[in-house]
Amino acid sequence: MRFAMNHIAAPGLSVEKFFAMARSLGVTEVEIRNDLPDVVGTIAPDRVKAAAEAAGVTILTINALYPFNLWSGDLPERAERMADYASACGAGALVMCPLNDGRKVAHSRVVEALDAMKPILTTRGLTGLVEPLGFPVSSLRTKAEAIAAITEAGDDGTYRLLHDTFHHHLSGEVQIYPHRTGLVHVSGVTDPALAVAEMLDEHRVLIDGEDRLDNAGQVRALIDGDYEGPFSFEPFAPEIHALTDPEAALRASIAHLVKVV
Repeated sequence: MRFAMNHIAAPGLSVEKFFAMARSLGVTEVEIRNDLPDVVGTIAPDRVKAAAEAAGVTILTINALYPFNLWSGDLPERAERMADYASACGAGALVMCPLNDGRKVAHSRVVEALDAMKPILTTRGLTGLVEPLGFPVSSLRTKAEAIAAITEAGDDGTYRLLHDTFHHHLSGEVQIYPHRTGLVHVSGVTDPALAVAEMLDEHRVLIDGEDRLDNAGQVRALIDGDYEGPFSFEPFAPEIHALTDPEAALRASIAHLVKVV
């Protein structure tokens, strides 16, 4: 099993310290963000690239372009800027998240957005990782919907799925698509009082024996289906972000996943 680390796992660390922590954990692939922390908006890409090279890590993605499936307003300009940043810092892909506010987005508009985004990615040698969000208010909840749009936009390898174990559980989707998946995000929910429909980002902790999302089963199914990519830790819970020793907590969660998978 190959692990990666999303910067949201330890957002209080500088990029240099985050990359060093990843290497200390035996992880050589990382993701940077434009929200928590906002690396893209606050740090020059050449500094990020130099820090990655010094630490010996590869930047998998910038997380995330939102809402990718409404190609209007300032989205085209933001997409260009993010793609330029990814190219300059050495990242290989952009995570692309759909509108998540209760409004519907027609399939044709998703395809339109993918069509428009494709030259932005391909001219810079980037992959687009389409991440369905399983929340009831999401405009693109399932991987099946995403695959249908990717296929209609011309399935030439520009786009891959991002399988998020949290969102897969929330969506109720059973089918997984290992051969269409470019990256997996892992996080757990342990609060026994929460109904699935009540689960939010703030409930996403590190995976342990109390996990309710069946991360072990999802990871096992992906591996059994010949998925060979990384599993990237992406906890959103404030209590995880506040840890004084995130490295120790992440090490324990890695060990747990290795044991149960």
